[in-house]
Amino acid sequence: MANAIYLDCHAGIAGDMLLSALVDLGADPHKIESELKTLPLDNFELHFQKKVKQGIHAMTLNIDFDEPHHHRHASDIFKMIDDSALSPRVKARSKSIFEVIGHAEAKIHGMSFKNVHFHEVGAMDSIIDIIGGCIALELLNIDELYCSPIPTGNGKINIAHGIYPVPAPATAEILKDVPLAKFDVQSELTTPTGAAFAKSLVSSFGPFPSATMKEIGYGAGSKDFDFPNVLRVIQFETQSKKQDDVQVIECQIDDMSPESLGHFMDIALEHGALDIYYTPIFMKKGRPSTQLTLICKTENAAKFETLILQETSSLGVRSYAVRRNILDREFRDIDTDYGNISVKFALQEGEILKMKPEYEDVKQVAKRFERPFHVIHNEIIEALYHTYQIGEELK
Repeated sequence: MANAIYLDCHAGIAGDMLLSALVDLGADPHKIESELKTLPLDNFELHFQKKVKQGIHAMTLNIDFDEPHHHRHASDIFKMIDDSALSPRVKARSKSIFEVIGHAEAKIHGMSFKNVHFHEVGAMDSIIDIIGGCIALELLNIDELYCSPIPTGNGKINIAHGIYPVPAPATAEILKDVPLAKFDVQSELTTPTGAAFAKSLVSSFGPFPSATMKEIGYGAGSKDFDFPNVLRVIQFETQSKKQDDVQVIECQIDDMSPESLGHFMDIALEHGALDIYYTPIFMKKGRPSTQLTLICKTENAAKFETLILQETSSLGVRSYAVRRNILDREFRDIDTDYGNISVKFALQEGEILKMKPEYEDVKQVAKRFERPFHVIHNEIIEALYHTYQIGEELK
């Protein structure tokens, strides 16, 4: 069985609401704060306490700072995460959230991702909300996230660039292809941070799935309305054999350069493609060609069909839905003769089916020790098989 949560976004979602709800669900606030304080951040204290929101007792979060906020660039945040001692899954989830926000900011301001200067999201409280939320998910051992359609609210807000309609530009960009819920409230209900959590970590949007609820947590928003301004988080279990429907989109191309094909691959992945690959083929009259195959979520099919027609020389695409089965994945930092290496374990019913050291870690070790990549890789694999056995439970 896989451990999952459902984000019931009745009143929208924000980073502090999610972190508070996860603490209410059972994540240890002291462990969250302790892990956050290993990062090179200004001095801070987290204060979680219960508050009544229209009759609902929900957890709130206040953060005390010794120094004023300051903004950070994307590269600063990614380096901080990469250099930290956080677990591999916390690192991966945190970076994926910042990537979603960063690409939204880059598009809005007309710049490259690497030059993005985070505004509100670069501030200390949002860094704490994002990384702290991912730490909380790990403490609760949450494998999958599901989410309701998300309300954004209405009206206008004052952002760094002046008065602007709700949703804010970054929030709107992030929530593309995410199902929205109508809730006629003259206020901002969903923030860029909350939207990015949902966009990057949620595997499916819709009503609560057919499952048995185990625990429920409530996280309160800072504003008061005539309705409970809370995010409800429901913990439940799913079958460990993961199945979902995805869309496969294909076309044949015989008049694009390898560089152009590589560029399109980058674009597709930036737009959220689950996978994309090229296959050499022969077409009629023996013409060598390339088959483009792109896999995406079914709800994003139209977007990627259009993207292919706009960005490649193809005059048409084929598109069809398929069902895929996915193994559970778990990352572990394994101590080796070359130091800590992140290893991805593929699990079935909790038992090890496959294991593989992460490419980037092996590459860095090979470079540092000036030894061939395949030699380092094989030595780590051999060491893994001395410690772990295929078919045994990963403990």
